Amino acid sequence: MAKSSADDAELRRACAAAVAASGARGEEVAFSIRVAKGHGIFEKLGRLAKPRVLALTVTKSSRGKANKAFLRVLKYSSGAVLESAKLYKLKHLTKVEVISNDPSGCTFVLGFDNLRSQSVAPPQWTMRNIDDRNRLLFCILNMCKEILSYLPKVVGIDIVELALWAKENTLTIDNQMSTQDGQETSVATQTERKVTVNVENDLVSQAKEEEEDMEALLDTYVMGIGEADAFSERLKQELVALEAANVYQLLESEPLIEEVLQGLDAASASVDDMDEWLRIFNLKLRHMREDIASIESRNNGLEMQSVNNKGLMEELDKLLERLRIPQEFAASLTGGSFEESRMLKNVEACEWLTGAIRSLEVPNLDPCYVNMRAVREKKAELEKLKTTFVRRASEFLRNYFSSLVDFMISDKSYFSQRGQLKRPDHADLRYKCRTYARLLQHLKSLDKSCLGPLRKAYCHSLNLLLRREAREFANELRASTKAPKNPAIWLEGSGGSGHNGSSADTSTVSDAYSKMLTIFIPLLVDESSFFAHFMCFEVPALVPAGSPNANKSKSGGNDADDDLGLMDPDGNDLKPNSTSAELGTLNEALQELLDGIQEDFYAVVDWAYKIDPLRCISMHGITERYLSGQKADAAGFVRKLLDDLESRISVQFSRFIDEACHQIERNERNVRQTGILAYIPRFAVLASRMEQYIQGQSRDLIDKAYTKLVSTMFATLEKIAQSDPKTADIVLIENYAAFQNSLYDLANVVPTLAKFYHQASESYELACTRHISSLIYLQFERLFQFNRKVEELTYTIAAEEIPFQLGLSKTDLRRVLKSSLSGIDKSIGAMYRRLHKTLTSDELFPSLWDKCKKEFLDKYESFVQIVTRIYGNEPIMSVNEMKEVLASF
Repeated sequence: MAKSSADDAELRRACAAAVAASGARGEEVAFSIRVAKGHGIFEKLGRLAKPRVLALTVTKSSRGKANKAFLRVLKYSSGAVLESAKLYKLKHLTKVEVISNDPSGCTFVLGFDNLRSQSVAPPQWTMRNIDDRNRLLFCILNMCKEILSYLPKVVGIDIVELALWAKENTLTIDNQMSTQDGQETSVATQTERKVTVNVENDLVSQAKEEEEDMEALLDTYVMGIGEADAFSERLKQELVALEAANVYQLLESEPLIEEVLQGLDAASASVDDMDEWLRIFNLKLRHMREDIASIESRNNGLEMQSVNNKGLMEELDKLLERLRIPQEFAASLTGGSFEESRMLKNVEACEWLTGAIRSLEVPNLDPCYVNMRAVREKKAELEKLKTTFVRRASEFLRNYFSSLVDFMISDKSYFSQRGQLKRPDHADLRYKCRTYARLLQHLKSLDKSCLGPLRKAYCHSLNLLLRREAREFANELRASTKAPKNPAIWLEGSGGSGHNGSSADTSTVSDAYSKMLTIFIPLLVDESSFFAHFMCFEVPALVPAGSPNANKSKSGGNDADDDLGLMDPDGNDLKPNSTSAELGTLNEALQELLDGIQEDFYAVVDWAYKIDPLRCISMHGITERYLSGQKADAAGFVRKLLDDLESRISVQFSRFIDEACHQIERNERNVRQTGILAYIPRFAVLASRMEQYIQGQSRDLIDKAYTKLVSTMFATLEKIAQSDPKTADIVLIENYAAFQNSLYDLANVVPTLAKFYHQASESYELACTRHISSLIYLQFERLFQFNRKVEELTYTIAAEEIPFQLGLSKTDLRRVLKSSLSGIDKSIGAMYRRLHKTLTSDELFPSLWDKCKKEFLDKYESFVQIVTRIYGNEPIMSVNEMKEVLASF
């Protein structure tokens, strides 16, 4: 017989290593064997069983606690190394079942009571042979007995056969293992023998009890356990004798049977009479039951009618309670006063009226009551009350708004006066309006269409007040601001200093504009917010957090606005939807509320422009700062006002730039100019002042102005230079140099000016090159004309043929050298004086003369190289000698 894997010491050591690698501490491998894992149905589908190793491990406790037993399932990894796959506790083992479908008997199932999914079939374990199966099962049963003191249920295997197998194979296993594995194997065999004996005793105990009962039965017949045929024959004979005795006894008792039959006949007659009586009684009882059922049915009907009548009375009482109109509410709705002391009662009457109307609508009223005459009449009466109250309240509020504003307009102390700027204060106005805020909310719930005329009346009245406040404030602001009377004149072409108009301080002008925005923009936003909430627009808050107008006014008039919330008639806060359709209606109403006030802002902008157009830059930055703090969807008119102000400031500034460009073009027209043009240094002063006024994000506005001004300046400069070709380059050189010198510092910090600075530098270099070349050719025309002819011929004929060409012979060369270089000192001196004479600025002469000497030396060096290459060793002044001559000037 092949050696069992349970005797494989290498397998046991591999199992011990896998258990230790899994993190278990103190576990000893008591038994290990190779098995095949399957699920029954999967084998039928063609899937192969998976090789596994089952290992029984024991954890021994040294502190007096009970030992623990585990069943570990080990699988082979990709490297043929065992690793732990699954762990079962033997204390949860309840059943060991051998599969009956397997004719070999080597497949069994272990049932555990703690499996998570009982619907999934447990895995089937297939052993190599019956001996391996019995060996594993005996080891499991012994551990359950020794450690857990119980045995699981065994199904599908004869316990007696299992016990007999244990007796027969224990000794054989011991001998084999002792001869093969030495001391280590004998220890395991002794342990296994103990396992077999313990389990054998428990399993055979039941079979012994059955044998003892059988032996006791055989002893009564004085037979042995091996006389089974004789015992069976003896039992058949006794059974036949017993049946014969019973028949004889029946024949002996015939008289007694006759008496019994007579008694039975008498009893049968009595039973028939009793049956007749019972049929009669049953008929009477059936009639009685029918009568009782009829009585109960009528009684139940009466009880049901009584309950229905009672419920109907309760429903009618509730309906009457809904239809009743309290006298105090009717009086308040039809003829009550709207004074502040009576507003609480008016609000209570509105709440009752709203609730009464809603209670008669289908969601709150049973549909069967809707068409009742009483309900229809009461609805009509409530609608009449609602119409009357809405009409009276609307008329009162229109008159009330008008009277409040008329009172404030008639009192001059509310407005700015001569010598005193008055900050608008609407605290008292809002406090009085807030008294009727709840009334407006109830009016909206009663009749939403009534809010349109009320909103128009409020907008019309408050518009008069706001326009009056803005007009008086703007007039006094302009009157109290100290500003130069004469406007600044920039880039004017007339004579005089280029700093005309730039010395006066006009910061008070932009400060006045900033004060106008600081006072009125938060006021307009707060008024828009108050109007939206007061007139029950379901829109979000209009003042964005962190914006410049989010700070409340120092007057304290706006600190109480936060308690004006939107609530429904039941007192619940309304959460407006930011995409509400009322947003467009709100912006239209705000247009009507604030329309006309923009004229006073325009007046301040125009006034500031007349004093100092450059202040448009700072005003543009101030407007952008306020504009960035506004929400486009909320205070729509305020944002539109700021947009219009920004556009107007940009238009005014563009107008100033256009006028400056016209000044540049007009002053230089038809005038012969020499030297530095007047607008060049004036533009530098203008740019410096513009950079000082930049605030916020006005950089784009300034860059556009720079682009337009400088482009006009350069175009005009080119036109002036072209008017006199003799002095064109001199004019360009001097003016481009002046432009660079005056804007050097600003060009380092302003990218737009840096671009034009580089453009002027390139134009300056080109003009210098042209002017110097003209001076050199004017003084040494024959020399460089000869050089140019030789260079042109080098591209068409060979160099050695050039000296034989007409006009380019060596004799011609000597003539040219004699005429041009014989009096070189005088020629260079004449060129020096001519350059100095043409320039009006002495500052530019040294750099231009250096450029001139370098350009002449480069050209002469090129001439010397060509002469040496083509004419050989023809005597000519060297380059170094020419450097010495030039160095003396």
